[in-house]
Amino acid sequence: MSLTLPRTPSFRLDGKTALVAGASSGIGQAAAVALAEAGARVVLAARSAEKLDLTVSALSELGFAAEALVLDVEDAEATERVIAAHTVFDILVNSAGTARHGPALETTAADFDAVVGINLRGAYFLTRAVAKRLIAAGREGSLINISSQMAHVGGIDRAVYSATKHAVEGFTKSMAIEWGTHRIRVNTICPTFIRTPLAEQTFSNPDRVRWIEEKIKLGRIGELEDIMGPVTFLASNASAMITGTALMVDGGWTAD
Repeated sequence: MSLTLPRTPSFRLDGKTALVAGASSGIGQAAAVALAEAGARVVLAARSAEKLDLTVSALSELGFAAEALVLDVEDAEATERVIAAHTVFDILVNSAGTARHGPALETTAADFDAVVGINLRGAYFLTRAVAKRLIAAGREGSLINISSQMAHVGGIDRAVYSATKHAVEGFTKSMAIEWGTHRIRVNTICPTFIRTPLAEQTFSNPDRVRWIEEKIKLGRIGELEDIMGPVTFLASNASAMITGTALMVDGGWTAD
């Protein structure tokens, strides 16, 4: 008598179209590479056309399908129009983000609004716009918001940043509940400190580096490659039963 064994779902993304916001550098750029390597056609979005074109050219030289889309997620109305006029996206990786770190007592209203405008408002309306197209087309999808370990803990000089990332976790869970019947999955990836241009200010401070190294149980700072596997996993059928959750890529920071 023969035995039929289960087979691992595919991590491949052939035939899928992915939108990566904040794709001109850092985590977003790495996510775009990961999705392209898995076979997706990748649309890279950011505010800087010049930086986007450099990344698209580099991907195209490797034989990957990639194109640029100039987009400012802080402008919710423009985001809605652009997404409504574009191809339906099967996958979203929202990595557009900013930070203005400093003591809570020194936070200005302008700093608060700038961080909330991109990290929360921008992420919310971009996710909604992509989901709206998927629902209208009757298609399933995987929507991934790049959150942070600071969505689950607090941190020195990070009151506003942490607040926005906690909020991203909240709307991600609620959207996952609302859109589950449409087979649209919504999750977050929560990185620890990753070597990116956004983190340069932190890494230039020896006291902050000591704090980071003490908190990360694996004993090292995160690299861009540490995010690429999780992005591919959540975008693919390998995670078909995962929605409304946070994938911690924090080296054990939040295990305490």
